[in-house]
Amino acid sequence: MSYVPNTRQEQQAMLEHMGLSTLDDLLATVPDNVRFDHPLALPPARSEPDLKRILNTMAARNKNLDTTISFLGAGTYDHAIPSVVPHLQRRSEFVTSYTPYQPEVSQGMLQTIYEFQTMVCQVTGLDIANASLYDGSTALVEAVLLALGPGGRGEVVISTGVDPQYRRVLQTYAFARGFTIKEVPVYNGVTSLEDLDAAVSPTTAAVIIQQPNFFGCIEDVHSIEAITHKGKALFVTSITEPASLGILAPPGAYGADIAVGEMMSFGNTMSYGAPALGFMAAKQKFMRLLPGRLVGQTIEEGESKQVGYVLTLQTREQHIRRERATSNICTNQSLLAVGATIFLAALGKQGFREMSELCLQKAHYAQRQITAIPGFEAAFTSPFFDEFVINTPVSADRLQQQFAQASILGGYPLDKSYPGMENAMLFCVTETRTKEDIDLLVNVLKEVH
Repeated sequence: MSYVPNTRQEQQAMLEHMGLSTLDDLLATVPDNVRFDHPLALPPARSEPDLKRILNTMAARNKNLDTTISFLGAGTYDHAIPSVVPHLQRRSEFVTSYTPYQPEVSQGMLQTIYEFQTMVCQVTGLDIANASLYDGSTALVEAVLLALGPGGRGEVVISTGVDPQYRRVLQTYAFARGFTIKEVPVYNGVTSLEDLDAAVSPTTAAVIIQQPNFFGCIEDVHSIEAITHKGKALFVTSITEPASLGILAPPGAYGADIAVGEMMSFGNTMSYGAPALGFMAAKQKFMRLLPGRLVGQTIEEGESKQVGYVLTLQTREQHIRRERATSNICTNQSLLAVGATIFLAALGKQGFREMSELCLQKAHYAQRQITAIPGFEAAFTSPFFDEFVINTPVSADRLQQQFAQASILGGYPLDKSYPGMENAMLFCVTETRTKEDIDLLVNVLKEVH
């Protein structure tokens, strides 16, 4: 194979060094019943122009936001991206930079990460943030592990209003680490305070809610904080739609100890759901317990007093010796964090608030128009931000067929994640949707009915 970087002679020399004769000898420990013993069933080789044509034809089958109107949210959101974001984000010094262990040659990336951390603190109202994590689900898990402490054992209470995918990831970690999870039901779209109060006990290490929750509804966070802090539990808020922070109270304002979530939609495209950009912010007392990277600002010694940036508060062993690390996640999503930083800088405080207000107004307009159609009803009466659940008179499959014909990426069917909600669909309306887009959606729903 031309792309294998060593020659047959070099391969043979390596095999002889290991006391083997052939590559088959190297694979002798692999059972015969799982080995692939014949060539791949590939079509004949094509010329490069023909291959490009085939791949472009295949790619054209995918839906994209240039040709499709999206009303899909559920953790990944379509927000307008200023042109300056990709223009700067794709500069080679950002794209090729990965591990800034040598600050003398990494000042640009380190400063960008520092700015990202600062902006996360500003929008969450908390004291310190790390340099990002893989995604919102792993960020939530890291908050739980921090709350449980070094032993990793204990009890966690979580609302079923938290993203189902996040809860599944948490269940996986619980199985491996040995902690227990109590799930609290929702009532009228929000966490049941009565059930939450009954679930929290002296052994509870963390209480987790999502704001706004997976149904788009706004939780009574002040009441939840009081229930959480009646004992020693930490209050963890998950935020998958950070645009809400331009208009809703930030976690720091209602006593949250840790805020985690997803910031991929700031300056980065939806990209079929990945890669993602998890964030984590916390009160200052948890500074040395945060996972991943932390960038700090310092002053150079001598007369210049020049400002510099370094990885701080964690030894390098945190990143290269797994057995000594507080977390198995020791890297971050630098390039996506760069995009989010430029996005927030481009919007500014006023632009950020205006984006949130547009999401709120347009979503409520859409909900009013949809619920005016006979047979389409709001599933809940609780306040919501830019997502809402509609009970439909027909199946989600039938709706999706109609949406596809109108080049609409419809809502998220809830039946797969929430049994009993077979005819319920979660719609999202961000600032990118126009009145014409919403009216087209409404007309399609009228035809279905």
